[in-house]
Amino acid sequence: MRIVIFGPRQRIGALLDDRVVDLNRAFARAHDQATADTRLPTRLEEFIAQGTAALDDARSAIEYASNLETDGIAVHAVGDVKLHAPWPGRRIACAGGNFAQHLAGMEGGGNVTLEDVTRRARERGQWGFWKVPDVVAGPDDVVPAPRRTKYLDYEGEAAIILGKRGKNIPGERIDDYVWGVTLLNDWSIRDGTGPVRPMSYNMPKNFDMSTSMGPCIVVGELSHRDLSVETRVNGVLRQSFNTEEMIWPFGEILEFLSEDFTFIPGDVISGGTNAGTAQDKSERLPDGTRSRDLFLKVGDVVEVSSPQIGLLRNRIVES
Repeated sequence: MRIVIFGPRQRIGALLDDRVVDLNRAFARAHDQATADTRLPTRLEEFIAQGTAALDDARSAIEYASNLETDGIAVHAVGDVKLHAPWPGRRIACAGGNFAQHLAGMEGGGNVTLEDVTRRARERGQWGFWKVPDVVAGPDDVVPAPRRTKYLDYEGEAAIILGKRGKNIPGERIDDYVWGVTLLNDWSIRDGTGPVRPMSYNMPKNFDMSTSMGPCIVVGELSHRDLSVETRVNGVLRQSFNTEEMIWPFGEILEFLSEDFTFIPGDVISGGTNAGTAQDKSERLPDGTRSRDLFLKVGDVVEVSSPQIGLLRNRIVES
């Protein structure tokens, strides 16, 4: 099942070939509107919180809609509706330094093996950051370039959406908590951010439209352990990797973050990015700065894609 958010009211839909099924309205056609409003809410966070019962009803709605004509009410042509970020409005945790090739490039490369990089990373322990957006960019949305940066970077990632409330969760129970998977672009400011501090406001990771997500959430069909991700800038391939390469898999991340901390349905965990970002591929110049050639500029189009999930495309514009 491929869940999308669409239209001016940002309703929940499901992709069915080249059509979008309005789950609430399709279910109402098969039953009645009052039943549909109770069992298949139109808001994503409520839908996720209803658990397996709502998913069963969604599958029933999709099956019923497969026999309906495209009418612009219960069933829409995908090209006739605007898809939004499938973000449940909850918290977003992002893993940092979670792929050895990317980490090696960020640390300056050198004559080290990926095994050495992985070993050292695990010895140092996990780290990451939280994103605190008000709005998340969806497929084909524009992303304003922050005025304070000359070094805007992209990070294509795979992310999981949690479907259950939990705290102190053992890593081996990760599959009990994953509701679905999606793609995420962690837009990042790479300019110098001042003295290194053990804790900060994470401003390089938080600015308007600093997160993109989509195009859909795939539910009940894919394993978060084996997701392929590619990133292209203006059609040129920059990143290509699989979540099986993660230093800390999603189960270990969830276990680490949930210690004394309660996750709720709709929370997002993004698994980090691999090599191919502008930062890890740009050598330092004699003055200590990096060439701006690979960093993003106004007009650039960035595409994060997965054959299993779809395409998340954004264009950089003036702030």
